[in-house]
Amino acid sequence: GPEMPLFSVPKEVAVGTAMLGVAFVTGMLAGKRRPPPRRVGAAPSPCPRRGSSPLWQYMLDHSLREHPILKKLRLLTEDHPWGMMMVSCDQAQLMANLVKLIKAKKVIEIGVFTGYNTLNMALVLPDNGRVIACDINEDYAKIGKPLWKEAGVDHKIDLRIKPAIQTLDELLASGEAETFDFAFIDADKESYNEYYEKCLRLIKKGGIIAIDNVFFGGSVLKPRKNLASQAIHHLNEKLLRDARVNISMLPMGDGVTLAFKL
Repeated sequence: GPEMPLFSVPKEVAVGTAMLGVAFVTGMLAGKRRPPPRRVGAAPSPCPRRGSSPLWQYMLDHSLREHPILKKLRLLTEDHPWGMMMVSCDQAQLMANLVKLIKAKKVIEIGVFTGYNTLNMALVLPDNGRVIACDINEDYAKIGKPLWKEAGVDHKIDLRIKPAIQTLDELLASGEAETFDFAFIDADKESYNEYYEKCLRLIKKGGIIAIDNVFFGGSVLKPRKNLASQAIHHLNEKLLRDARVNISMLPMGDGVTLAFKL
């Protein structure tokens, strides 16, 4: 989402610099190493309050309906050294609204972090609904787990700690192609295309795939700088021409594309 300039640095440069940090972090999520502590001011809050633009603040004040336990998890996540990896709260609310709108029962989430978005979707699923939540780092998910339980939705969340590609392949191998309603992709950017292709096979017709960070801090405008930017840019170009889906790219958070399977 839009943030105020950091000190005297132009907004585009500030956000781009922050997102380079996110690029590094998401690479860490896909790998084995634990990221170093974040420097103070390295990235904005995923749900900014003070210091954010008045219009952004107005939007949050007049649209955000945050469950008390969601708010508790958000505040815990914001205190985490890599709290900026959390999906923006207004975007998470949209994901939950879409899940509810299409009466989803089976959801895939690739990239859990502390589980804020996971909880948001689980709250609106029916009691027999399931989120297959994919991540490789259980330490982060342990922050959200007690709150999933407190909200009474932990039985709807199937957390799988292994490479997401492996989980997706297992779902396909077990005959679950075209049985899922919704997928949310927010993990290592270099694997986005592979995640998308496998999710497209798992999602039923009329289902939705939401792809996060499609702006990547504006670096998609000059994607030669790093592999993550290139991967996202190539997928953005592919989605524009992909006859298997209808799409909408939304200027929300760091950009999110909704792909509706035809």
